[in-house]
Amino acid sequence: MVDEKTPVVNRGEYLRKLRESHIVTVERTQAVVREQKQLHQGICQFIREEAKTVPEIAAHVGKPAHEVLWYLMSMKKYGIVIETGMCGDFPLYKRVQETQA
Repeated sequence: MVDEKTPVVNRGEYLRKLRESHIVTVERTQAVVREQKQLHQGICQFIREEAKTVPEIAAHVGKPAHEVLWYLMSMKKYGIVIETGMCGDFPLYKRVQETQA
């Protein structure tokens, strides 16, 4: 926290020093964000052409089904994937086709 008596000369300089003092946390966070982005892209790529179940997607991306389900639910919430039917007891998920304007 910045002391009110200490003037902050430059916001950029302050943020740089803050980032340097928390370098381990920053690097760990960046690694997590990269991993999440790769997983998101892997899921989207796998279900782009044909709808798949959670166990099929989990096997493809190499992650536990509960983790894949969490990603699918967030992507469904934001309109990235849709449920297209059922395969036995499992819903099928497919990437929404993007339309060109």
